[in-house]
Amino acid sequence: MPDALRPRALAPGDLVAVASPAGPLEADAVPLLERGIATLTAMGFRVRRTPLTEPGRRRWWAAAGPGAQAEEFNRLLRDPEVRAVVAHTGGQATAGWLDRLDVDAVRADPKPVLGCSDVSLLLLALHARTGLAGLHGDMATYGLGGSWHAAAPTAAPAAGTLAGLYLRALTDPVVPLGALPELGAPGGRECWRPGRASGPLLGGLLGRLVALQATPFALPAERFDGAVLFWEEVERPLSAVWQDLHLLRMSGVFDRIAALVVGVPHRVTAAGCADDAPAPSLREVVLDVLGDRPLPVLGQVELGHAGPNLPLPLGVRATVDAAARTLSVDEPAVAPR
Repeated sequence: MPDALRPRALAPGDLVAVASPAGPLEADAVPLLERGIATLTAMGFRVRRTPLTEPGRRRWWAAAGPGAQAEEFNRLLRDPEVRAVVAHTGGQATAGWLDRLDVDAVRADPKPVLGCSDVSLLLLALHARTGLAGLHGDMATYGLGGSWHAAAPTAAPAAGTLAGLYLRALTDPVVPLGALPELGAPGGRECWRPGRASGPLLGGLLGRLVALQATPFALPAERFDGAVLFWEEVERPLSAVWQDLHLLRMSGVFDRIAALVVGVPHRVTAAGCADDAPAPSLREVVLDVLGDRPLPVLGQVELGHAGPNLPLPLGVRATVDAAARTLSVDEPAVAPR
């Protein structure tokens, strides 16, 4: 497989656009978005909000119809002044306009695109079509403006520490991030199956990853070869997680990847289990699907909806040591300007 298409590194004073490729801005979240923008500004960037991030911009569960969302996002991709795009939040709407993406604009001027949750669908689609090393990480409203500031200093790094980590990911084309710090997730990381492996990072929200594979934006099978596959899930029953993992198994994904990284689940329940029987844990579900495959599995990693996210660039080489409970990014996430 070709190397990842790494976006060009940002510099102080560069313009970062905060956009709405998925859900709308809720009225009670305005202060969080304002704090997220202040965080980006403190990191040394100029910040511009797009029109679809204004309160009251809504069509059903989206910030606008698919055509308007695609038009706004593509405009950012084509604008040479915009050097990165940060989603303000996730939601349910990204799938509606993936087929309108201007992938030629990405190839012509690769720039960092940041997001998670529903926006991981966008990152995966761009990676499948162009190889873009999008950054799976926190979004402006509930991440940079929310979880970065919500945890007590003894429970997680302060916002300044997270800002430093993201700043390195976005601006340093020479020195990789290396070992990613633990962010204070409850109970800490867990070794679910020991082993050590290296490979390109690939992943996102589990349900979106599985759904994408049924579209023209599916990741080619060979894209999983030797990959460090990461995923997280939110507000779904364990039975649905089990089914999605079996779909990946039947498609051959678990016979191709080098390691598995599982994020901290958020509101993943045991709904559907018999009342008189003990419910399985997420660890038990994962290992049940993997069977005897000798894959290193690192669980409870800081990615997803349960708290601050580690920045994980798609297609960039990483190393997992499950027994040591470490995850390292071995290559820069961005290319020289």
